[in-house]
Amino acid sequence: MSVKTSNAYGNITISNEAIAIVTGYIARDCYGVVDLVNNKLTDSFSGLFKKQTLSKGIKILTVNNRIYVDLYVILKYGVSIGAVADSLKKSVKYGLEQFTGMIIDSVNVNVVGVRV
Repeated sequence: MSVKTSNAYGNITISNEAIAIVTGYIARDCYGVVDLVNNKLTDSFSGLFKKQTLSKGIKILTVNNRIYVDLYVILKYGVSIGAVADSLKKSVKYGLEQFTGMIIDSVNVNVVGVRV
């Protein structure tokens, strides 16, 4: 599925994959985030045999031009998990709203692990 909007210049369609790649860049820039990981074991196995994409560990759902984001992250050891998660939510929400011009309804951060 994709997000569709129109303005004075015409119609704009943004795919979920493009939104996921931008989300990956934003999330990796946040302090304390080490990596994004797949949430399912089967996704991890299939990822071994194909090129690693920037959208791994990100699930995008679009419903009625509202965007729902799920992130699966590994954080750096010693950081405050709550503070990093809040910062990550705010950064992703702001960045995607600027990129798409649409409303980001929710950003869910799932901490999968901690790495030294």
